[in-house]
Amino acid sequence: MDFELTEELMDLKKVVKKFVSEVVDPAAKEIEEMDDIPKPILKKSGELGLFGLSIPEEYGGLGLDMVGKSAIYEELGKTINGYTTLLGSHNAIGTVGIVELGTEEQKEKYLPKLASGEWIGSFALTEPSAGSHASNLKTTAVKKGDKYILNGSKHYITNGHIANVFTVMAATDPDAGGKGITSFIIDRDTPGFIIGKAEKKMGLHGVRSVELFFEDCEVPEKNVLGEVNRGYVNALKILANGRTGLAARNLGSCVKLLEYSLEFAMERIQFEKPIFEQQIIQHYLADIALEIETLRSLVYRVAWMTDQGKNVIKEAAMAKLYGSEVYNRIADLAVQIHGGMGYIAEYPIERYYRDARVTRIYEGTSEIQKNIIANQLKKEFLKSK
Repeated sequence: MDFELTEELMDLKKVVKKFVSEVVDPAAKEIEEMDDIPKPILKKSGELGLFGLSIPEEYGGLGLDMVGKSAIYEELGKTINGYTTLLGSHNAIGTVGIVELGTEEQKEKYLPKLASGEWIGSFALTEPSAGSHASNLKTTAVKKGDKYILNGSKHYITNGHIANVFTVMAATDPDAGGKGITSFIIDRDTPGFIIGKAEKKMGLHGVRSVELFFEDCEVPEKNVLGEVNRGYVNALKILANGRTGLAARNLGSCVKLLEYSLEFAMERIQFEKPIFEQQIIQHYLADIALEIETLRSLVYRVAWMTDQGKNVIKEAAMAKLYGSEVYNRIADLAVQIHGGMGYIAEYPIERYYRDARVTRIYEGTSEIQKNIIANQLKKEFLKSK
């Protein structure tokens, strides 16, 4: 396995690092207060190609492989998580389905504008009755001539407040469960498609999660993404890609928390010496560093496996599970190291602590990841017999 980055990718990482430190980080407080990403930041992100990480060059994107995307996600993970979630969701679950499953007509229509950031992508699977039980969809799609009529609702849909293009899962054969779900590409201005209210969240400010409603929403047959009744299988593949990217973003956040904690420990004086000299603080920092390096190895191994065309359902679940749990543990330790300052909203540690919590929930809870891992282990065991 070779995780060495190309010179071109290293240059892009440097550009992203400079953009994050000089443009995004200074706007963090504004983003927190307004719960919105300033348009100039989104515009510059598009100019840098950050909306086209997953999109092939022929459609205007950067066409990075999973190792390359993970390297950029790690860099982006070091800044305010609302911004990185907006980009990550767009580049992964928001566009990967069209890249991998779309017809040429669909790719030509959507990918260039998604790559430039002119259009934002979103992925709509979750419903009030279909969270962890993701195949239990109540949103239906009934074929009528050359159209499908959708009725139902979605909630907690990331990027829904600004997205132009939605990959939507709906039941085309409700009695077939997961084997009766189809993927659709739906434009924001489609009649009968309604964007509902945005939820007020504990963290991830800057990116919003909204409700979606479908009221006799007419979707052309040509907007079916992939095969009819294969949508759930496709969703699992798309989510596996997204989970690896999320783990890479979590890795970046952990690295940033270590940087903050190390700097604070060297500067904070207690009992006439820096708190770094306290053995317990050294142990905290050592634990953080160890978990970061373990997570890094896992993330890039799964990314490499993805690029080799291997089945990574189990490994992506491991990366997502471990990345989420590690991020939460490190955020907690960072607060402890910073003491009172770690609990004050004026400092970034408190924000990372809040942002970390949802990573154990969205794109599949930690418990669901364990189920996926166990089920894959069972399949591998039976196959080996």
